[in-house]
Parts: sequence; C-alpha cells; structure tokens
Amino acid sequence: MSGPIITEGLSKAFGRTKVLDGLSMTVPEGSVYALIGSNGVGKSTTLKLLLNLLGGYSGRASVFGVECARVGPREYARIGYVSENQELPEWMTVAEFLAFWRPFYPNWDPAREDELLRLFALPLDRKLRDLSRGMRMKAALTSSLCYRPELLILDEPFSGLDPLVRDELAEALLEQSDSSTVLICSHDLAEIESFASHIAFLDQGRLRFAEAMSGLTDRFREVEITMEAARLPERWPQHWYGAEAGSAVVRFVETRFDAAATERTVRELFPEARQVELRAMPLRAIFVALARKSREAA
Repeated sequence: MSGPIITEGLSKAFGRTKVLDGLSMTVPEGSVYALIGSNGVGKSTTLKLLLNLLGGYSGRASVFGVECARVGPREYARIGYVSENQELPEWMTVAEFLAFWRPFYPNWDPAREDELLRLFALPLDRKLRDLSRGMRMKAALTSSLCYRPELLILDEPFSGLDPLVRDELAEALLEQSDSSTVLICSHDLAEIESFASHIAFLDQGRLRFAEAMSGLTDRFREVEITMEAARLPERWPQHWYGAEAGSAVVRFVETRFDAAATERTVRELFPEARQVELRAMPLRAIFVALARKSREAA
C-alpha cells in the first residue's frame, strides 16, 4: 500500500527511554488520519521525526517517498505544519506575518488567504503577541493553508481552545481535506470524530491498530445485560473489555461486534439474561476502553 507517509519499524529512544518501538503505518493519500493515544506514547515524536525536526531513529520513515532524514525545502513547500507549541514572531502583525511567508510558497493563493481571514475574523493590524491563544492558532493555520499544501500535519491544534474556535478550525480542516492528506494528533476526540477518516491507536510507542473510522465504530459496542442476580462467567472472551458486575447488571465493551455472533455468545454465557442492550460508542468512549485495557495489561 502506498501513501504520502510510510513508516516501517520506526523506533526512537531518548537515552534509555524508548519512545517509539517498531512503528509501522501507512497514511493513505486523501485521508484525514488521526493518531490518538495517551500522553507520552510518542505521538508528537512521530510527527517531528516525519518532518526531520528530530533525528537519531532506526527503521524507515518517508514523506512523499523521501526518507525523513533527508526531508528539506522541496518537501516543506508541499507540507503545512501547525503545533500547539509552535513559536510565532510575536512582534509581527497578522498582515506582516502572512506577508513574510508568501514569497516562500509559489502556490500561495490570495483568494484562499482572503477567505480564511474572513472565516477566522483575523485582525490584520494586531500584533501576534496581543492575540488570544485561539487567534494565534488561527493565524498559524492560515499561514499553512494559503498555499494549499498536499500534506497537512497538526499537533494538538485544538488544545485549550474554546468551542467556537474549535468549530472554526474544524470547518477549515474539513474544506482542506478535499485537496490534502491530513495527519493529526489531538486529545479532542469529539472534534476528531467529526471529520477523521482513519484512526490509529498508539500505545507505549507501538501501533495497536489503524483502520477506517467507520470500521472502528462498527466493531465497538457497549453491552449491558440485566438479570436477576448478576455474575461473571468463568469463560470470558478476550475481546470483551472492562467487565463490571452490579447486583443485577453486567456491563462490558465488545471490540469485535457482529450482531449474530455477539448475541449468540452473550446468550451462551448468560442464559438467564432478561434483557441485553447493545449501544454504539463515540470515539472518546472507545479510547477510554482501550486506554484502561492497556493500563491493566501494563
């Protein structure tokens, strides 16, 4: 499988601490690929390696077919990058900031710039240091979208922003996804769920799974079983996570949902069940179930 981003056995350590451990993934062209996971599992490190902002890795990683250690100006002209920790020249006004970047990108689109300035209500005469965090993030994103990059890499773009600003950023990203591949790391799973096409779960430096969003939400269900006296059977499927038993209710998460197979197994293990409810799960609930399972395993 080909894509603008490919990693094979990518590993990175800081001293004796291994941050990435054999990461292999392919970001499909035209996808909105969300890399999720708890703090410290290697998400930001992955992005920095891909952009050649970090070195000293083993394995292979390429962007547009170029090994990451050799990514340079030619590739950067095709890539947009916005990070929550990005440093901006705060002495510049918004107008000066955009004017500074225009000459670097032959594909800079003035019409797109005007459109984004209106969408984000950016004040051209204000210095960046006088803007709120949300407005600075809008300015950074505008500078990365005006040249219509083929690849957009975002590191926690929604962190600490109010709901209105998040919605405006998500709107711009949805429009951008029509012409770009987007790789995003974010803890704001509700926002990601609204536009991501693929989800990859990174845990302790390893990729646990990567799949289309539709497939992920199809295979996860929260199961609630009501019976006269709740109990957990001795045989418990490994793909049922987070079992809880109350006085009359058993709850767990089914991670390989199939309507017929799941109901058949439930009836076999809980023949006394009075009622069985299966509920679809939002991305946040799926992430919590996976994170808890990972913590238990650790």
